[in-house]
Amino acid sequence: MKSQDKIPTSKVARATQFLKTGAKIGGNYLKYNVKKIIDPSTTRDELHQDNATDVYESLSELKGSALKVAQMLSMDRSVLPRAYVDKFQMSQYSAPPLSGPLVVKTFRGYFGKAPHELYDKFDINAANAASIGQVHEAWKDGKHLAVKVQYPGVAESISSDLKMVKPMAVTLFGLNEKDVERYTEEVETKLLEETDYDLELRRSIEISEACKHIEDLIFPKYYPELSSKRILTMDWLEGMHLKDFLLTNPSQEVRNQIGQLLWDFYDHQVHHLRQVHADPHPGNFLMRSDGTMGVIDFGCVKVIPDYFYENYFTLINPDTIDDEALIEKIFYNLEFLVKEDAPREKALFSDLFRQMILMLGKPFAVDEFDFGDHTYFDSVYAFADKLAKVEEIRNSKVARGSKDGLYINRTYFGLYSILNELGAKVHTTRPDWLRSRKVLQSA
Repeated sequence: MKSQDKIPTSKVARATQFLKTGAKIGGNYLKYNVKKIIDPSTTRDELHQDNATDVYESLSELKGSALKVAQMLSMDRSVLPRAYVDKFQMSQYSAPPLSGPLVVKTFRGYFGKAPHELYDKFDINAANAASIGQVHEAWKDGKHLAVKVQYPGVAESISSDLKMVKPMAVTLFGLNEKDVERYTEEVETKLLEETDYDLELRRSIEISEACKHIEDLIFPKYYPELSSKRILTMDWLEGMHLKDFLLTNPSQEVRNQIGQLLWDFYDHQVHHLRQVHADPHPGNFLMRSDGTMGVIDFGCVKVIPDYFYENYFTLINPDTIDDEALIEKIFYNLEFLVKEDAPREKALFSDLFRQMILMLGKPFAVDEFDFGDHTYFDSVYAFADKLAKVEEIRNSKVARGSKDGLYINRTYFGLYSILNELGAKVHTTRPDWLRSRKVLQSA
């Protein structure tokens, strides 16, 4: 893959790139409309493919928050046409890498030394590249290391980039402007954290230590003396990303074992640590044929407030669904309903969100869940399509749902999606929080 020698960092240069992309998208629509006149049977598939290619290529050159949003959207297959999903998934670990001179410049800026002066050996060609940084192999004192290098200008461009991405997301993907606005506010906060490698270093060590009791889950050792605000050094972990792993045709037993590791890892974080690795895309997990799995990248961690936790997981509890008064109370607490709702809106949104909770809570209602059941996921996607067509949601003047739910929902959706691709059967043995609703009932 061709490397980049420079990244646009100024607001003017980045805005110009967005404008060029907008012009290309306009041309694609014009081409589609002409074809449609000539041949009425023409579908939008080619339009989606052309737009996905142009948007991805543009965001890949910009790197940073714009590409990160594409990565996040690609995890939510219910939002985007398949062409966008396939293209945007490349940003998880296959984006165009930085050239060697830019990597050396970054090292000199933070250590005053070139990488070959810090390590015994450093591969100047990136092993993989994602939205915010890229990873290089290095060796020091007999240790095989992974060195994550952040792209120049990423942190400084987050706010302006998101402002430019927002209208593109609303127009191109047909999303509700209020929802996108609320989404980008939370995303901006998390992205600022994600570009702080000092913070990531602390969280990586803390969460790795707290989860080390989960047998067969492997975490790298981190090296503070070889890390900085924009460079992070850790042990190199062997393993395969999900798609490559599946090509080895692993047995159902191994699929189940890795699926169980993923479930137990997230279950412990959410319910015991009250903070969670909130970036569950396949690029962050390294799977092995023996059923063990490495976990990397704690840049995106969502701390779960007690108020949100108590409401959200009381709602997910399948025993709650028949308690009308409690459900209504939680719907208001979590901002699914707002006091301005007219009776018709209240009834509509209550019904829709009740259906959504029942569907997403299914894995918690049983002791074992088969995530390889495609009929379940087909029903989830069909419901998402249904929601996208509800005019009251698309035209709502308020964003629905607590902003704290954005990353929690994203985490569970990402987890479910990986488990579905694995085709794993997982023991979801109902924990204590499912057996008791006394906190909110007594409130």
